[in-house]
Amino acid sequence: MTVHLPTKALSLRPPNEVMRLSRLGSAHQTRLSFLRALLRRMRDENWRVAKHAFDIDERGVGKAIYTVDVKGRLLSLVAFGHELAPDERTDRVIAQAWDATFVLFDGLPNRQDVARLAANVPRQEAGRYLATELVLARANRSVRLFDHVLDSLAQGRQPDEASVEAIGYLMRTTAVYGNGKFGIADRDMIADRPELSAPFRAEMLTVYLIRIFTLDLVEHLARLRGGAKAALLDGRLRRRFGIGNATGLGMAPFLVKHPALVDRWITARETALARVRELRHASRESVAVFRATLQCSRRCIVRWVTSDEIQARRIDELGEDLSRLERFASEKVFAGPCPWEAIWRFARENLTLEGQEYAVTLLIEPHGALIDDLAETMAIDETASFRIDGRMSCETLRRSIARDYAWALELDFSQSRALARFWYVSEEKLEPRLGERFEEEGMEREQPLAIAREVAALAAALDREERHTRVAAFLLAHPEHRHAVRRVQIAGRHPYSEIRDNLIGASLRPIDLLRCKLAFFGATRFDPRSDRWVRITLFQGAPFPDELAAQCSERWIYGE
Repeated sequence: MTVHLPTKALSLRPPNEVMRLSRLGSAHQTRLSFLRALLRRMRDENWRVAKHAFDIDERGVGKAIYTVDVKGRLLSLVAFGHELAPDERTDRVIAQAWDATFVLFDGLPNRQDVARLAANVPRQEAGRYLATELVLARANRSVRLFDHVLDSLAQGRQPDEASVEAIGYLMRTTAVYGNGKFGIADRDMIADRPELSAPFRAEMLTVYLIRIFTLDLVEHLARLRGGAKAALLDGRLRRRFGIGNATGLGMAPFLVKHPALVDRWITARETALARVRELRHASRESVAVFRATLQCSRRCIVRWVTSDEIQARRIDELGEDLSRLERFASEKVFAGPCPWEAIWRFARENLTLEGQEYAVTLLIEPHGALIDDLAETMAIDETASFRIDGRMSCETLRRSIARDYAWALELDFSQSRALARFWYVSEEKLEPRLGERFEEEGMEREQPLAIAREVAALAAALDREERHTRVAAFLLAHPEHRHAVRRVQIAGRHPYSEIRDNLIGASLRPIDLLRCKLAFFGATRFDPRSDRWVRITLFQGAPFPDELAAQCSERWIYGE
């Protein structure tokens, strides 16, 4: 196959291609994903993790404290184990009890701190917190696998490897709250601390420590039950346990509400892809990593199971895509000019969206020295983009809409299908929800997430305005358009800030929003339970703290 290579420097993929929901909903983890960037920093700075306290009885009730020493500054995971009746165990956010609850504490809690946390953390949203609490979380056991592993270890044998691989975790978190939620520390309090400044760094550290706790817990319970005959998990098998997560609509609006931050995430990934594509030659080492990652990925996909018909079909297609990619990426291609660009162009022209986005992961993977610095560019002070430029003329604003929102102007909001949904916040849990506009009550509580509709209305109003009118004067007369004006001006400075699809249309699949954000976290094994919530796995295969220094390869995330 002939591939025509560029004669000048490559540009980033255009927002109109990247920011479509169908492509965002096909995203995969990369080297820049938050959990992988966390582990690299832990390794490079020699963060020290220690079990400070572990006082849990045979029922799994009690508390444990794990400390992380970050160059002399301490962080602590305080974990509380609870006895939970089977009929109380649910992934739903409305649950009132959990197998375990957690808090990431800034420092080392003293006896009074622990007593206060013990009275509040198990209550989660209903508790009262101080600025020393950075992250709040809770988790439930995967009962079938947890009991199997516990029984096996108590009897002195290893659990069934196939069962471990099929589920992949002993506990799954049902919420991990940060950034000032329910009175815990605001993001501003840690944003200038290098170890926690990257997006969701504190949350990823919390989940990593929860993984350690769950494995320590099952081994501890096995010793209490089995005594001297009890076994510890084999080291290789132990690493095959990650942490599960159940994520629903509560996460979906984040990508809409944080446009400048999302632009930073996407820009970093697209810059990484462009840097790789611009390489004129492929080193022997990078080719070896690419091929090894591709082979590991093919094995991983076989173990990726889901009951969702749509995702199951996409997994099958992805397996075929990777076979095509492997056949194309021959010695001849790598010996030629710009081999990574050739592989990318083949992927764009021959693979499904899922396959194309996985190709992004594969192309980035061998090039840590070239792109890992981008992981530290993915945070931003969003307040800087919030201010509206009132000096801008209405004509300039109109041109910005024509350039960045042509997709929105093509939608017909006189049609009921274009207005079928509305976003609101539930009174019970203060969580985002999605309602059916023409079937359910509550439309008067609609959240401002219908960006396409708002911008279309703004464009119509601007058509009636004098071209030289300043935006400030326009908004004095039409304050209802302030939100849309702000979005348009942000998009002018941050090209990847806007999702270029109708977020209230009948064809919306909220899971595409979830998938995009979770991929940046570093999630694997997406298992949609509907189009509104998904189960995933985090840190499966990841090295433990005492293994980080010796772990040179990052192919653990591909099942190696």
